Amino acid sequence: MRSYLVLEDGSIFEGRGFGATGIAEGELVFETGMSGYVESLTDPSYNGQMLMFTYPLIGNYGVDEDCFESDGVKCSGVIVKECCSHPSHWKSEKSLEDLLKDHQIPALQGIDTRMITKRVREKGTMRAVLSVGMDRSKEELVDRARSIPKITDRHGLVEEVSTTEPLHYGSDDPNKIVMIDCGYKKSILEDLLHRGYDVVVVPYDTSPEDIISFEPQAVLVSNGPGDPTMLDTTIDTVKELIGEVPLFGICLGHLLIGLACGADTFKLKYGHRGINHPVKHLKTGKVFITTQNHGFALSDDSLIDLPLNITQINLNDGTIEGIEHDEFPVKGLQYHPEASPGPHDTRHFFEEMKKIIEKHDRKEMICDV
Repeated sequence: MRSYLVLEDGSIFEGRGFGATGIAEGELVFETGMSGYVESLTDPSYNGQMLMFTYPLIGNYGVDEDCFESDGVKCSGVIVKECCSHPSHWKSEKSLEDLLKDHQIPALQGIDTRMITKRVREKGTMRAVLSVGMDRSKEELVDRARSIPKITDRHGLVEEVSTTEPLHYGSDDPNKIVMIDCGYKKSILEDLLHRGYDVVVVPYDTSPEDIISFEPQAVLVSNGPGDPTMLDTTIDTVKELIGEVPLFGICLGHLLIGLACGADTFKLKYGHRGINHPVKHLKTGKVFITTQNHGFALSDDSLIDLPLNITQINLNDGTIEGIEHDEFPVKGLQYHPEASPGPHDTRHFFEEMKKIIEKHDRKEMICDV
């Protein structure tokens, strides 16, 4: 049967289905990396979205499960120009198509992904339906695309990818970090463990009292999917933790810190998703090449009169990429400093975390960095 990608604006694209047979739906977003498709597919931040790759050939080095950022594929559907059916790499365990079949993810190839990307850049992200091998009329698919809740109206995306109980990693070392799991990437956990920390991963709705009961040296709020303003419970928790323990945020966690301090967020037209986004550190003038995956950002104007300083900006559009608190050891980054996949320009963030943690304990919280 024919396979289609249908957008809410009525656009219909016919291609060749692969992966699983079925219908997928979600917000259509594009990702510009030339490599790292396994990491992207398994990134929990893509929950609720369909992922389109702009690079024309995807799957050429196969799939190595060591590269998974979670326990499986988290996006709802996949669109590529061409899927490589015969991958070649010494660590490859299976093909991209086999991976998608294993996780029941429909996918489409043989369409002009560059043209669709240009349309998304002009009109913004759109709700979409992907129909692979299903007997559905085009009219029915268009109506379905228009009936999908917008990402700004979708509750539960973080809940679907967050742990339901505390998980402990490490060996009971007193150097302990609690990570609030909004959909964390495995490489963040690995970076923390590599630096000698014990890590306790807790659900996104864990109370501040329960977090403090672990006696952490610091708390890290992870990345994750969806609109940050949906997470009232997590925002309240972050608000209570400011001044109690060194606090750090990555991607969604960065936005939650901003919201907890009184800032506002807004939805980007088509988001930042790729492994080559230039970011400038305002204090040093250095420019980092960063890995990014987000559709929301902090509003510059909303930071006026708040105890937050902008530390880094995106050189493509000027949006905020880094913040720190005036008084307390609180820092956030919009991009992914663990950089897997991507350049390693920004992994020094974890070294900065370590220095801040060493300078502060929970009884003396004056930040001079």
